[in-house]
Amino acid sequence: MPDLQSTRRNLKIAVAAMVVADVIAVGVLFSPLVGSAESRQTQLNQMFAEYRKKTRDVEPLRGMPQKIVLAKNQIGDFYKDRFAAKDSELTTELGKLAAENGIHILSAKYKEEDPETSGVVPVEIQGSFAGDYLQLVRFINTVERSRMFFTVDGVDLAGESKGPVHLSIMLHSYLRGA
Repeated sequence: MPDLQSTRRNLKIAVAAMVVADVIAVGVLFSPLVGSAESRQTQLNQMFAEYRKKTRDVEPLRGMPQKIVLAKNQIGDFYKDRFAAKDSELTTELGKLAAENGIHILSAKYKEEDPETSGVVPVEIQGSFAGDYLQLVRFINTVERSRMFFTVDGVDLAGESKGPVHLSIMLHSYLRGA
């Protein structure tokens, strides 16, 4: 026959241990170590605000591997669409833009600079053009909006009271690397 007294004694000890644990938990809950309910709620609100801020901070990083692949593809497309493969393409583009705006190319000098680590070769272009003032302004605007990538670094206008205006312009463009 099972020993019921021993089982009852063990059960009383277990219940007494649980009651003691409950009393200790209630004591800790209301003790000054834990703080008041208001301070706990304030602390919880602060932690939740910090959680939301950190979640917003890392949001742009979600899907980073896909974004990197997309950016590499976009860079490749930009290089292909906007940078010339040969310096003759730069000459052709400037000649086309000058003809569209009715101005004459007096001279153009192209100087390749040291290649950059990104694989592109900067090209400095110094050009002299002649035409009416309005045509030259349209030319500069067209160069800046051209599909081929040009940056205008300097412009110098000179002219007489009669006759064409002379434009000296300093441009930069890039050639695609091998």
